[in-house]
Amino acid sequence: MSMAMRTDTRSPAEHVADSHDVIRVHGARVNNLKDVSVEIPKRRLTVLTGVSGSGKSSLVFGTIAAESQRLINETYSAFVQGFMPTLARPEVDVLDGLTTAIIVDQQRMAADARSTVGTATDANAMLRILFSRLGQPHIGSPNAFSFNVASVRASGAITVERGAGKTVKQTFSRTGGMCTRCEGRGTVSDIDLTQLYDDSKSLAEGAFTIPGWKSDSFFTVRVYAESGLLDPDKPIREFTKKEMRDFLYREPTKVKVEGVNLTFEGLIPKIQKSFLSKDKDALQPHIRAFVDRAVTFTACPECDGTRLSEAARSSRIGAISIADACAMQISDLAEWVRGLDEPSVAPLLTTLGQTLDSFVEIGLGYLSLDRPSGTLSGGEAQRVKMIRHLGSSLTDTTYVFDEPTTGLHPHDIQRMNDLLLRLRDKGNTVLVVEHKPETIAIADHIIDLGPGAGTAGGTVCFEGTVEGLRAGGTITGRHFDDRASLKETVRKPTGTLEIRGATTHNLRDVDVDIPLGVLVVVTGVAGSGKSSLVHGSLPQRSGAADAGVVSIGQGAIRGSRRSNPATYTGLLDPIRKAFAKANGVKPALFSANSEGACPHCNGAGVIYTDLAMMAGVATTCEECEGKRFQASVLDYHLGGRDISEVLAMSVTEAESFFGAGEARTPAAHAVLNRLADVGLGYLSLGQPLTTLSGGERQRLKLATHMAEKGGVYVLDEPTAGLHLADVEQLLGLLDRLVDSGKSVIVVEHHQAVMAHADWIVDLGPGAGHNGGRIVFEGTPADLVAARSTLTGEHLAAYVGA
Repeated sequence: MSMAMRTDTRSPAEHVADSHDVIRVHGARVNNLKDVSVEIPKRRLTVLTGVSGSGKSSLVFGTIAAESQRLINETYSAFVQGFMPTLARPEVDVLDGLTTAIIVDQQRMAADARSTVGTATDANAMLRILFSRLGQPHIGSPNAFSFNVASVRASGAITVERGAGKTVKQTFSRTGGMCTRCEGRGTVSDIDLTQLYDDSKSLAEGAFTIPGWKSDSFFTVRVYAESGLLDPDKPIREFTKKEMRDFLYREPTKVKVEGVNLTFEGLIPKIQKSFLSKDKDALQPHIRAFVDRAVTFTACPECDGTRLSEAARSSRIGAISIADACAMQISDLAEWVRGLDEPSVAPLLTTLGQTLDSFVEIGLGYLSLDRPSGTLSGGEAQRVKMIRHLGSSLTDTTYVFDEPTTGLHPHDIQRMNDLLLRLRDKGNTVLVVEHKPETIAIADHIIDLGPGAGTAGGTVCFEGTVEGLRAGGTITGRHFDDRASLKETVRKPTGTLEIRGATTHNLRDVDVDIPLGVLVVVTGVAGSGKSSLVHGSLPQRSGAADAGVVSIGQGAIRGSRRSNPATYTGLLDPIRKAFAKANGVKPALFSANSEGACPHCNGAGVIYTDLAMMAGVATTCEECEGKRFQASVLDYHLGGRDISEVLAMSVTEAESFFGAGEARTPAAHAVLNRLADVGLGYLSLGQPLTTLSGGERQRLKLATHMAEKGGVYVLDEPTAGLHLADVEQLLGLLDRLVDSGKSVIVVEHHQAVMAHADWIVDLGPGAGHNGGRIVFEGTPADLVAARSTLTGEHLAAYVGA
């Protein structure tokens, strides 16, 4: 039958393929979700709200995105799956209508010394090709412009065992762009030897002052003393030149110590390998303090911090080398690329131009490609990840965002909203976990989880439109139109902290007096220089004034599933000691990572079965029934409870348990008080850190740092991941800190915190080289009255002035 003669009158709208217009989730039980069932409309913008820890991420990331990713991985061959992360099917009864999920989360980018904004976004790769084609003089392939590729030369004979076998003489060379002095890191470390050892002592007397290097340690200290290369009884200052060279710089050499083969290596390379090659943030606090004392990092004198070899810097397009291009502000680099008229590389110039324009469009035009990726804030890192998706032609994809407005000034939130709507309008499903009312207001569909956090959450409290949410009685609905009002009276400062001539990053010789004894908010658009001013200038200055600065950054806390709030905050130490004292045994028995661990599951509580490319299976340990401890340990009690029952308590329960009676432990009670202060009373002490939300981790870190003794607290965006209702509690906590005699300096974009401040320092007027200046200093009321800055306009609109 011809198409013209078809008698089928079914309209296109009734086509069976069009009936799959929702993502159906039935009976989701991941983490704290309680049999959640929702229908999410496709090709719409859906915002998930609820207090921190209510189950938003468990539903979006742990259920929908995880299953989408798992199903896509299953389409690859078993060989390829063997190289991919294995994912188990989420605990859910029905998941229908899934599409390919692209996740843009808040995970900070790798803090690896070799990772930059350029390498993370492929912009560097395109620039390297461009310079290898157009650069004069021509020095080689794109590898010749890469600071991660070393130059290699080799020659020799190789035997190819094929047929009769033939020996062939081969020479091989590769030109890389790595600076040989700093090995592509841009900085060289200078080690203060006085922090490593006491030269008035001999090795036998325990000369080393390095943390963890005990005098009887077989692999570190004794290998020096008993290697036969050094005199163990001679004070280090009396070593001959040869002994000193061996001691400090000797190449790895095999030696025998008490009949055991060990490797002797000079002290400097050993320190570099064991401490300096690791991510500094991942080191334990006492080791990080040692590295700060013993090591100074300076720009490499050979490459001026560009990481590139002299040859790579000598090749230019016009007057610009690749080092110059990477150091430019991206908005300027985009202009330069547009000005290149070279038909031979036209497709490359077009793609590179589009990538650089995406940076500008998303509000990151102030960055440079050589900026280390580990220095980006959470909001910047998330937007850098968005860049590769902006120009994508894919449609009918599910984009999943985790608080995309984190770290954004109210002025920048509008731009982010436009991007989310653009992705939706291309025919994609956009799922956003968010707390900011400005983004919730643009949603087509809202799912509000709660009513509380942790075990008190995990249910759907509301589904529908913004108007419905406002009228609903949920916590989010009630607080949606909350606005903090300006203070009628502000506190009087007790002194000032002077910053003079600050030039870190984009700061332009900034002079500012920060008042002490009050709540100070440092604000301004993203990239205006807030963190540079606070973190780059404050600690050194205030350290000199002996003000004792406690700095709480945005960095995510790390932890395996063996870590929990009790281990992270140091709460477990006093608890273990209290148990040990009450029962007359060793404290190590009450650690699931030490002597008290169940031998069957090694204290993990579960047994993992690895099934190669298929998802591994975790089953509860039959021996300890998931309690993680040996049965004999559970016979010891404190206040009528065993250690596993204590770890199962919530912070609130544990607070009353350790506050009075037989179990009274003041050291534990103090830590629990701080956890309750930051609104984490519902967390259980033994809950794995891997199951905590971003907002919960932020507050856990805040509670831990509050124990540090200091006169000045510096907080970097403490409202990240906090619900509108939790912000109120945070303001109360900041007030208590100030009223107890502390000075609190907060880098923040949230208008409620700005309105609550005693003093505001506003940086700007723009970002990058358009920022770096103080555009306002004064009280919030003065800022609103003047309306002279972007922050002033937005704060005035917020408080309804």
